[in-house]
Amino acid sequence: MRRHEHYYSRRPRCPPRLGLIRTRLRGRYFEFYTASGVFSKRKIDLGTRLLIEVMELPEEGLALDIGCGYGAIGIVAAAIRPRLKVILTDVNRRAIWLAKKNVRHNLVWENAEVRHGFLYEAVEGLMFDVVLSNPPISAGMHVVDALIRGALEHLKPGGSLQLVVRSKLARRPRALMEGYFGNVRVVAKRGGYRVFCSTREA
Repeated sequence: MRRHEHYYSRRPRCPPRLGLIRTRLRGRYFEFYTASGVFSKRKIDLGTRLLIEVMELPEEGLALDIGCGYGAIGIVAAAIRPRLKVILTDVNRRAIWLAKKNVRHNLVWENAEVRHGFLYEAVEGLMFDVVLSNPPISAGMHVVDALIRGALEHLKPGGSLQLVVRSKLARRPRALMEGYFGNVRVVAKRGGYRVFCSTREA
């Protein structure tokens, strides 16, 4: 990648080099097509894996995987909750192409939909039961701030925001969640990562 380009860029400049990840998540096998220019192209990173393993999902309703990359979080959510509608969004067009491919490949097209847009651009007017994210820390804390603040505006009463962050970088995101929602709890700690959950009060 060129200097200063990160995976939350709209159009990665590096040539796409395709790959395939085969893995087991939540007791099921999945395959994900990946490529250069997207986050964690060689394997499911430890943070994403932790969030997937502990994410708390309703049986039905509407979920958002924001900054979805090639779609692992949202696709697993759709697979294990077939009555839950899951929307996956990302600003990276290459990630969107991969996520759409992976939705079809993992047979979750009936309840998973991929949309392109920065943060909540693609889901304006929608209210969610849960928002899930491995947020793009490398894009800057202002993006993480907007993601957390926007979640409060797009969650139904009682809905939750669930984020995974590196433990050494967790202080600021945790403080933002506490500040905007008035509550935050640690769902899991493992492998240098923490999963936080904040709930929009009724």
